[in-house]
Amino acid sequence: MNDWRIFRGQQEPHNRIQELPRPPQWRDYSEKPHRGEWFRPGEEEIKMVNAALYLRRPLLITGMPGTGKSSLAYAVAHELKLGAVLVWPINTRSTLHEGLYRYDAVGRLQAASLAQKEGQSPSPSIGQFLRLGPLGTALLPQPRPRVLLIDEIDKSDIDLPNDLLHVFEEGEFEIPELVRLGEDANEVKVRPADEGEPVPIPGGKVRCSAFPIVLLTSNGEREFPPAFLRRCLHLRISVPDEQRLRSIVEAHLGPEALAEAQPLISRFLAASKNEVLATDQLLNAIFMVTRLKEKDGDQVSVIDALLKNLRTAP
Repeated sequence: MNDWRIFRGQQEPHNRIQELPRPPQWRDYSEKPHRGEWFRPGEEEIKMVNAALYLRRPLLITGMPGTGKSSLAYAVAHELKLGAVLVWPINTRSTLHEGLYRYDAVGRLQAASLAQKEGQSPSPSIGQFLRLGPLGTALLPQPRPRVLLIDEIDKSDIDLPNDLLHVFEEGEFEIPELVRLGEDANEVKVRPADEGEPVPIPGGKVRCSAFPIVLLTSNGEREFPPAFLRRCLHLRISVPDEQRLRSIVEAHLGPEALAEAQPLISRFLAASKNEVLATDQLLNAIFMVTRLKEKDGDQVSVIDALLKNLRTAP
């Protein structure tokens, strides 16, 4: 039997962790990941991304989990050399305000009080207590657009899609805490959401010069208001066909994995007609097949578990 088990459950400490092979490249954190290099878009994805680029409209992407909705944003940023993707993960508590900027009023008050006690003047700049959110950073004026991924917008509060309408239509917003400063606001610099240098916000107003490339993902858990849908283009990503799956496997695992991958690709496509499966489940299964060379019970049970129907999975 292929002795692939690192953890044996025998309560005897050992150093076999050193025998663990390198992780799949999509789970390798020893280097900065280049997620956009691995994604292989289909013809429909390519057409709709280009339509969104020309029209300067957000692209709403729907489809089953694991079909590459989020990865498409990284592929666009990578190919067009637009820098790191700005990511705004959405949950039920997400608001437009947090996407635009955050202001730590309590922190500023505490810093001002401490400065007064220590006889320091002036108090710390308000810019130290402001930080742009992913959406706010994407709207900064710059010659080339940034890619903004608004992930799982269907999980948002019911009001968020409508709250986004003005920003999507006008490409601008205000930071009231800076607007109140008048001309003094021109001296304030605010940190962006990424690792970029603090930037000035003249008059406390942010207006984009190049509308960002906005990709919103949805797993179809809710419907959106017509006014929101009118301002977006819509792309539905379906389960890849055999040719595209082979291309995805080759991109992630190399051409040498294709021979062993074919039976699993066929099984995946057949099961997808009646079950909910994600492409990354297939990649995980193929990766493990290359580690479990022996056709023993371990391989069969592990592969079955990895290709479990998501509709019935706990």
